Amino acid sequence: MDAYTATITFLLFMFLSLPNTRAQTQPQLNERIKPGSSLSPPINDYHSSWLSRSGQFAFGFYKQGNNGFVVGIWLVGKIHSTLVWTANRDDPPVTSTAKLQFTMNGTIILTDQQGQEKLIVDANARASSASMLDSGNFVLYGDNNNSSIIWQSFDHPTDTLLGGQSLPCGGQLSSSLSEINSSTGRFRLNMQADGDLVLYPAYTAETEWDAYWTSNTKVDYGVNVKYHLYLNNTGLLQILNTNNGSSRITTLSSAGDDQQTIYRATLDIDGVFRLYACYNDGSNIIMGSWPGKNPCDVNGYCGYNSLCTFDDDKPVCNCLTGYKFIDANIDTLGCESNYSKVECRGDKDDMDFYNMVPVNNIVWNDRPYLKDEGMSSEDECSFACLVDCNCWAAIYETGSCKRQGLPLRYLKRTHEADDSTTAFLKVGNSSIQSSKGDENPFAFPLPINTTSNKAIVHIIVVTSIFSIVLCSAIVMSIHYMYKIRVLKYKRLTETGNFGGLDEDLALRRFTYNELRRATNHFKEELGKGAFGKVYKGALNKGKRLIAVKRLEKLVEEGEREFQAEVRAIGKTHHRNLVRLLGFCAEGSKRLLVYEYMSNGSLGKLLFGDQRRPDWDERVRIALDIARGILYLHEECAAPIIHCDIKPQNILMDEFWTAKISDFGLAKLLMPDQTRTFTVVRGTRGYMAPEWNKNVPISLKADVYSYGIMLLEILCCRRNIDVNVLEPEEILLSGWAYKCLAAGEVNKIIPWEVIDNNVLESMIKVALWCIQDDPFLRPTMKGVVLMLEGVTDIAIPPCPVSNSA
Repeated sequence: MDAYTATITFLLFMFLSLPNTRAQTQPQLNERIKPGSSLSPPINDYHSSWLSRSGQFAFGFYKQGNNGFVVGIWLVGKIHSTLVWTANRDDPPVTSTAKLQFTMNGTIILTDQQGQEKLIVDANARASSASMLDSGNFVLYGDNNNSSIIWQSFDHPTDTLLGGQSLPCGGQLSSSLSEINSSTGRFRLNMQADGDLVLYPAYTAETEWDAYWTSNTKVDYGVNVKYHLYLNNTGLLQILNTNNGSSRITTLSSAGDDQQTIYRATLDIDGVFRLYACYNDGSNIIMGSWPGKNPCDVNGYCGYNSLCTFDDDKPVCNCLTGYKFIDANIDTLGCESNYSKVECRGDKDDMDFYNMVPVNNIVWNDRPYLKDEGMSSEDECSFACLVDCNCWAAIYETGSCKRQGLPLRYLKRTHEADDSTTAFLKVGNSSIQSSKGDENPFAFPLPINTTSNKAIVHIIVVTSIFSIVLCSAIVMSIHYMYKIRVLKYKRLTETGNFGGLDEDLALRRFTYNELRRATNHFKEELGKGAFGKVYKGALNKGKRLIAVKRLEKLVEEGEREFQAEVRAIGKTHHRNLVRLLGFCAEGSKRLLVYEYMSNGSLGKLLFGDQRRPDWDERVRIALDIARGILYLHEECAAPIIHCDIKPQNILMDEFWTAKISDFGLAKLLMPDQTRTFTVVRGTRGYMAPEWNKNVPISLKADVYSYGIMLLEILCCRRNIDVNVLEPEEILLSGWAYKCLAAGEVNKIIPWEVIDNNVLESMIKVALWCIQDDPFLRPTMKGVVLMLEGVTDIAIPPCPVSNSA
């Protein structure tokens, strides 16, 4: 029996000594993570991770979508887990062949399916270990005693704050795109330097018009005073003064009762900032939400040209009259017009094409581009918008008329009737007629039946006489108009005097000393243009910012041309052109005064260090620029060739509206002129081929420059980039054509998920614009129609000078 017992004991000892293969596939709790450790996405399990001591939090590969994984931190749940932090959230998910490795240099590196390495964590110091804490904070230690933290996830929040975590002064949370996509979404929460906690739509300016909720805690602050948002472990959410012993400014929520509960404050995908209590049984209770419980209070919850309303206590987005959903399956994506826009004339003739439709019981939170005081009636406000080419909606409020341009934003329906406020939408007549169920928009009027031959004779005689008189009047008018123009031109050529600029234009004439004081002796330089430098200045005791261009070479090219160009630019008025406010012509000094554009150039936005604009924003910018060029080409009294269209000459105002600037190289055409000879003008890389062929230049030169710039806007890179991985990608225009021909346009923008059909259409427009033969290029009106989706786009031929 002793031998039997010894044998059993030996076998049991050997069995227990065997390595536990199953245990090795799972992370061990409370295990210090040493450099050299690695993780791979699981094949069958939902997660692959390093767990915290309690097992409540995990760091590693989190499954997203059907076959993709992202690196993040999540709260482990019994039913489903909640992602609370994401690394490199705007990178595409990786596949199951990816690998995560912790190095001795204090970095965690992700190697994707293509073998490319990306930094997930960079502590910039040597690391001894790492740990996933029970607070949800993933940390790296610099010593063996776990006392010196050299990096922690709490310093880099994405959309969530956990108990014990702060949002510092100047920090922000950004919502996720959707429940199954953790990329940066449509809303952001900013902890501002003035102590205010504010919610904005993403990619908007920090203005009161874009803000849809604020803590109203703005206080007078000193240079060294900073504020932060802090969530403690009991669910108490407060704004604190960091430099004053963490003194409280305001409390947003009260503390909870259960010390074991996990609290998280998350900016959700609908733009609402919510505080959750997460209990051990897996349930989540909302302890507070900002703003309130009405998602329609969120600016941008519904996309452009749509209205937020409620259906059975659920928010619903509906298109405004005259608009249709861009995607019927995603109502928050916004709407587009369901009628073809026609040329705006700015007079009563527009009534033939457009009508003003009243809309009741709405709240409109967007800033108008123009506010008219002293309007006597709703009809006067409605008509003022109808004949304004930039106006697409008007709001009348007891004597005040606010005009709105496209896109129409931040609308919601209210159930409280307000008789003092009425809104009107400008809608195509064809859209209004087709919306009536009992009318056929294509029906012809019934013929008039007449039985009297005498009546027919009377009608013929009266019509003939009227036609003769009308034709005679037209001929005489044309004759006298021609003689007047000839006399004016003859007098101009004889005297060589164009008269005073301020007699013809509604422009302010400045003295040189005024502009020198306004710019503080030309102290702050904003940039350089083709004919001089641009300086920042201020008028009205600093209340109105301006940009002053100090011209250096224009006088050498002649006073006549300077005056003609100032007249042309001064008479232009369009939403997408930088406005000329005034000028100085004093002795040999020539200065131009423009409105100040606070957000810099499009070139800085596309090619700078800041985050690139998303796809919808880039498409909007491209369409705005095209409309501005169309105005110069076809809607001015004398067509203007800009001659230097490029991202650096597109400026962004405080509302991120794109405006064309720098007319220093512009060439004016006579009203009946289509082409002209001129010296070479423009910037290399954006110049049409005909500039180098000594042939007449037409409006199509601007179309070519726009096509090159359109490709740069779509791809957020320069047309020529020698730092790309593949030689064929150096010339963007040539590479774009190859990808289009191969049906692989998605290769051009690999970091962003875009409908291939939409991207292909935009690439086609750009390639048509950069054709070598000017006759093959579309007009800017054709470009606008193609961008708006009104006309079909054929496959363009390969542009020879842009092929690699």
